[in-house]
Amino acid sequence: MEPSVKNVLRAAVALAVCGLLSASIAAQDGGLDVVKVRKNFYMIAGAGGNIGVQIGSDGIVLVNAGAAATTDKVLAALKQLTDLPIRYIINADAGADFVGGNEKLARAGYTIFTNALGNPAALQAMTGGGASILSHDSVLRRMAAAKPAYASNAQPNEAFFTPRKAIRMNDEGIEILYQPAAHSNADSFVLFRSSDVVVAGDVIDMTRFPVIDLANGGSIQGEIDALDKLIDLTIAPTPFIYKDVGTYVVPGHGRLCEQMEVVDYRDMVVLVRDVVADLMKQGKTLDQIKAARPALPYETRYGTQAGVTNTFVEAIYKSLNTGKK
Repeated sequence: MEPSVKNVLRAAVALAVCGLLSASIAAQDGGLDVVKVRKNFYMIAGAGGNIGVQIGSDGIVLVNAGAAATTDKVLAALKQLTDLPIRYIINADAGADFVGGNEKLARAGYTIFTNALGNPAALQAMTGGGASILSHDSVLRRMAAAKPAYASNAQPNEAFFTPRKAIRMNDEGIEILYQPAAHSNADSFVLFRSSDVVVAGDVIDMTRFPVIDLANGGSIQGEIDALDKLIDLTIAPTPFIYKDVGTYVVPGHGRLCEQMEVVDYRDMVVLVRDVVADLMKQGKTLDQIKAARPALPYETRYGTQAGVTNTFVEAIYKSLNTGKK
């Protein structure tokens, strides 16, 4: 390769990295990290699952609500960003660290349908007057069946059954795309078209191997399919032409990322799945497979939390063993 070509490639990578870092400058607010992703889009980290925040003339749209114990901190962080009310909470995941704050955050907000309905009694019955909580029906069913059950005001009051739900808020199209049988049976991606941001929930977790929740409908093949879809939704960086690094992805936990990191994460999941599948074909037991450490190349990056690696390997084994792949 000619030196000039090498220099161009190095410069391209450097610009892409610098773009990502500049967009990810975080401010500390009550123990939370408030990351400015785009002009009117933020990520709040440290409140349980990561929260996406879109702000515009209509008010605030949240993707996920964080854990119940951090709600006051989230409200304080939002107050630092804007005086506008919360209008929508979109639940892209049914985990307690994503929906625990639903009730309090919704009550602190105000429904967008106030003037349209013109019927205070009907409005109170539908939403309690607070922000609307929107999700795929799978999230509603999981929350309704939880033990102990979530309060009715914490559960989604707008549920959809189709693979795709689209709304428009703050002059931006928002798509909610259901991902069946991925990390669980209650995963969705939320794509903000103009902002070029996808909030992905725990389908991708930058702090650990993915948790495949078999008890709640997750599967290794569904996880891979969802990661493939996430890659399809993103656009790679184009240095020298545009200032931005491409599509930003807000993971369930951990730092903001972009397309190549999603590709690396998908490749990791596929590789570990294939190694486990090969060991199974050799007749190895689960304990023998764990002892062989099929995820060894990635343990220092994604397996630092106690028990995470074995849980991931076991989930792959059981998923393949039951035909869910």
